[in-house]
Amino acid sequence: MSTAADPTADPAPGDPRTAGPATAAAAPAAAVPGQRPQIIGSLSPSRAADFVSCPLKYRFRVVDRLPEPPSQAATRGTMVHTVLERLFDLPPAGRTPAAAEELLPGAWADLRAREPELAAMFADEDELAGWLASARELLAGYFALEDPRRLAPAARELYVEHVLDSGLRLRGYVDRLDEARTADGLALRVVDYKTGRSPGPAFENTALFQMRFYALLLWRTRGVVPRELRLYYLGDRTWLRVVPDADDLLATERRVQALWAAIARAHRTGDWRATPSKLCGWCDHQSRCPAFGGTPPPLPEAQLADDTAPAVCEAQG
Repeated sequence: MSTAADPTADPAPGDPRTAGPATAAAAPAAAVPGQRPQIIGSLSPSRAADFVSCPLKYRFRVVDRLPEPPSQAATRGTMVHTVLERLFDLPPAGRTPAAAEELLPGAWADLRAREPELAAMFADEDELAGWLASARELLAGYFALEDPRRLAPAARELYVEHVLDSGLRLRGYVDRLDEARTADGLALRVVDYKTGRSPGPAFENTALFQMRFYALLLWRTRGVVPRELRLYYLGDRTWLRVVPDADDLLATERRVQALWAAIARAHRTGDWRATPSKLCGWCDHQSRCPAFGGTPPPLPEAQLADDTAPAVCEAQG
């Protein structure tokens, strides 16, 4: 885990270094200078993480598009993200823990209005009250990591998209983008919030892959390598930090291309393998999983690439 002298500091000056869905198995068309390549598929950080952790889970979510019941953890993550986004609508001096708590009921009401079935997650008012209390604790965790009164984000929940020369469309939502104008040009800092606990050292690189994915998108769309990537874990009030360079992001791009090649191969062969792990305890598809004695449904005749919109909040993890 990497730490910095002051996690509340404003972005510091520094060198900024410098369609309709198609089947996943489709071969990329040759790139024509000045012309957008034909889209062969789309990939977001969350779906990439699904495939890496378990190709069968990716299949259930992207190919079969099986519904998943709402969970308290994921819904709480979405609600906390909403509060943190709205917090920066307030004047700097008003961005206090008390103000964040005051935003919580409105965020919960908006969620229920969009998805009324969420209310059924709770057996009674006491369970709901405990859940809301846990959300307040996560917000307190955020304030333990940085002081939002000192920040002026350039963007929140920023949608970024870029099509590689291969035709693979990369896309996702950046929780927060900080900018600083320096003598050497534009410096960017990418910040992402997670409402779970931080991973062990063995899984830090996996966690930071999502951040490098966002950095790659920003580099390709803005021509600037982000100066810093920060991943805040509100559950245990810790954070990860990485300072990327162009070589890091080129390696990330190669990894993404290789990952898509593996996804395309699974689409062609129908070989979506289950990869049992500790994460299985949180999976909604155990009844269909061969690792647990289940049988997957027949594959759809038209196996589409991931053409669904990426989640605005990728709070799980």
